[in-house]
Amino acid sequence: MASGGVERLRRRADYLRVQAAERRVALPGLLLQAASGETGCCRVGFTASRKVGNAVIRNRARRRLKALASEILPKHAVPGHDFVLVARHGTPMREYAALRRDLETALKKLKLWQAPADQPAANILGDVA
Repeated sequence: MASGGVERLRRRADYLRVQAAERRVALPGLLLQAASGETGCCRVGFTASRKVGNAVIRNRARRRLKALASEILPKHAVPGHDFVLVARHGTPMREYAALRRDLETALKKLKLWQAPADQPAANILGDVA
């Protein structure tokens, strides 16, 4: 079941496989874990432990991560990878723009960021085209 070009990780075994890959970036708003996928599409899972807060706070954190993933991953994530977005203590209260920057930074650090096809590549010299 695809939502916006990104499928969901549903099985515990998939979460454990992504965690075992040990490709992760921790930032103030989230923790991004990544692994090569078993399919050619991009899949994502979400988690929030009790350290984040009570059930209401954890659900809010997961909803924010889901909105973020549906906005960023279909356009910018390299296909063929599985991701797990883990909520951190600051996720529910962090500004959405800051969360977006965190996810973009994490993808770039893992070298899994790609510019969308409809956007021209940035000029190396910084000249305006």
